[in-house]
Amino acid sequence: MIQKIVDLHIHSRYSRACSPNLELSQIALACEKKGIDICATGDFTHPMWFDHIKNTLAEDTVGLYKLKDASSKTRFILSTEISCIYKHKDATRRLHLVILAPNIDAVDKLIRALEAKGANLRSDGRPILGLSGKAVLQMLLDIDKRFTLIPAHAWTPWFSVFGSKSGYNSLEECFEELTPHVRAIETGLSSDPTMNHRLSALDNITLVSNSDAHGLENLGREANVLAFDNAKEITYAEIKRIIESGDRKKFLYTIEFYPEEGKYHFDGHLPCAVCLAPAETKKEKYLCPKCKKKVTVGVLHRVDDLADRAEKNIPAEKFIPHRYIIPLKEIIGKVMGVGAKSKKVEAIYSDLIKNLGSEFEILLHADIKKIEKLVDDKDIALAIGNMRTGKVLLKPGYDGQYGQVEVLPEGKHKKGQSRLLLE
Repeated sequence: MIQKIVDLHIHSRYSRACSPNLELSQIALACEKKGIDICATGDFTHPMWFDHIKNTLAEDTVGLYKLKDASSKTRFILSTEISCIYKHKDATRRLHLVILAPNIDAVDKLIRALEAKGANLRSDGRPILGLSGKAVLQMLLDIDKRFTLIPAHAWTPWFSVFGSKSGYNSLEECFEELTPHVRAIETGLSSDPTMNHRLSALDNITLVSNSDAHGLENLGREANVLAFDNAKEITYAEIKRIIESGDRKKFLYTIEFYPEEGKYHFDGHLPCAVCLAPAETKKEKYLCPKCKKKVTVGVLHRVDDLADRAEKNIPAEKFIPHRYIIPLKEIIGKVMGVGAKSKKVEAIYSDLIKNLGSEFEILLHADIKKIEKLVDDKDIALAIGNMRTGKVLLKPGYDGQYGQVEVLPEGKHKKGQSRLLLE
């Protein structure tokens, strides 16, 4: 078996609020450091980025691409995210959809079809369409049935299929008779598989996890670990099959951000610095206790509203496993009490990568004793061990404010800002 770490949702420099460093050659290099084997191209609907894709990449195995100059072992899968804003069933709906494409020709046909509908694809790498989710899915099926549609960050309040502000209560309500063609959803940073498994309606839906990265540092903050029998099997078609079938033998596990660290995990009102658990929100009648304005209902609350079983009743053996990580630079920064982008952190990070391999290798597999030998501050190894075993302290995020996760026991914390710029 050959294991590959796959990130199916990122952005390019042409998406709003994204790093100018998001060029394919730099993405490929960053993936090697992270340990990502197959990465989304992102944003293939943007004409300039699509030109960059065609000029920079060449097909390797069927439906997967490599840099033409062969300077990296990173492989790419053609992907984009689109934003649908439309009226449906007497409500304004806003949802983001990840689309995976089987080849360049299929992308070219989709671009032409969207332009024929009047879509402005040059304005943003993640274009805004006045089409329904169902209409987009039908368009994909009409062009090439090998397209894959995955509702993005399915629970975030503002732009998702289950979002509290403008989503639906079920996939069927959104996609209607086309729902059988939706075989996976993306959990997003503010939810994890356990939360999703509280809905029995999702039992036959595969849960995928991706970074939705807006900068190189955040590539792989969530990802998927897939297995292949041999190198020839590593193709778009096999990735699609594994995901859509939920093949437990080939879909080994997802790599997860602690959902509490996501910026919409709890409810709250950021202007008043009010963070509320779902029960507290209900007690306050969904109003901020300070200013009496409506609070933003977060992901955990929304899951509670739609769930039909308690966490203790989840048949965990039925589902694909998951593992939690914290970015390595963030861990080092927390231990050192300095910023995650500081020179101190970069020096330690580079030394660990040089001696032990990729970031995922260090976070998930490297011997803790080997890590101890390579660092002066042994708390770095302790913190990585705590992350692996779940011995962390969590402060939930809310209303656009990222949460916090502490990897050292009380009394060992150093003062300082350690968070990466979470884009």
